[in-house]
Amino acid sequence: MSPQRLEKRRIGRTDLEVTSLGLGGATLAGIFDPVSSEQARATIAHALDIGINYVDTAPQYGLGRSEHLVGEVLRERAIRPILSTKVGRLLRPMPPEAVDKGAWAHPLPFNQHYDYSYDGIMRSFEDSLQRLGLDRVDILYVHDIGTMTHGEAGNRPLWAQLETGGYKALRQLRDNGVVKAIGLGVNEWQVLMDAFALGDWDVFLLAGRYTLLEQTSLTPFLSTCLERGASVVIGGPFNSGILVGGDRFNYAKAPEKVVAKVRAIDAVCREFAVPLPAAALQFPLHHPAVCNVLPGPRSPAELDGILGWWDTVIPDGLWTALAERGLLEPGSPIPGGTA
Repeated sequence: MSPQRLEKRRIGRTDLEVTSLGLGGATLAGIFDPVSSEQARATIAHALDIGINYVDTAPQYGLGRSEHLVGEVLRERAIRPILSTKVGRLLRPMPPEAVDKGAWAHPLPFNQHYDYSYDGIMRSFEDSLQRLGLDRVDILYVHDIGTMTHGEAGNRPLWAQLETGGYKALRQLRDNGVVKAIGLGVNEWQVLMDAFALGDWDVFLLAGRYTLLEQTSLTPFLSTCLERGASVVIGGPFNSGILVGGDRFNYAKAPEKVVAKVRAIDAVCREFAVPLPAAALQFPLHHPAVCNVLPGPRSPAELDGILGWWDTVIPDGLWTALAERGLLEPGSPIPGGTA
């Protein structure tokens, strides 16, 4: 196995060290397109076999399906990876015809209810342990709090729940050693700045917002993470597929402006004979706050393709060329300096 795959980075000030490449559990639960249980389990097992030691899941993913699948594989392992799941959504059983499937192809028969209160966080954590069939989770993220999911008016009472009780629950779980790290898992960096006002966090899972295509979180968010000793896991490194030849950008059809920028970035990659997805995977790790990149392969074969991109040697000149052509946000860390 190559040194690139084996590299580990510490999460914040904890004793957790994760491989810089992780495995995301959303796609395996059948977002947009179905994935069989056998294929999902095989993908998880393959990731562990090749040395990935960090797996992320959540109650939302397939409305419980992802946690069940992850637990089925991990329970058979003598050495378990570092595992994260999320709190803030409670799952309530529903007749199959009444399930709000959302983007999930074959979800379990539950609907989700948002609850970021003290009791809601504790209940969500206990429910996840039961779905996983495990005695522990290492990292707990507050899932999808913020205006992107709930809107301005809808988020205010939910944030009040987190502020008046939910954060206390997370601190209690961490301080008592039940979990080792706490954070938020969201699609917008602005709410993470609000989170810093609540207290101390170990790690944030940020989907998009610091990718080869967009570096909107560079400042003040990532700079504040360095000041506060918090690490960042970058989910969605391909921006929903646009950086691997798809047409989706952040879960919707990509606008022409985004498509044009992707073409420009790809042109530079071609000049250096580097596949665009390889550059997309490796770019976030140049920032010192980033500890892990978390793609979501659908199969062992897709994971092998990701590993090929992961091990691609990228000359420093590619990053310099992207910076010189204005395709990276000024200040973005690259080998030898900043853009």
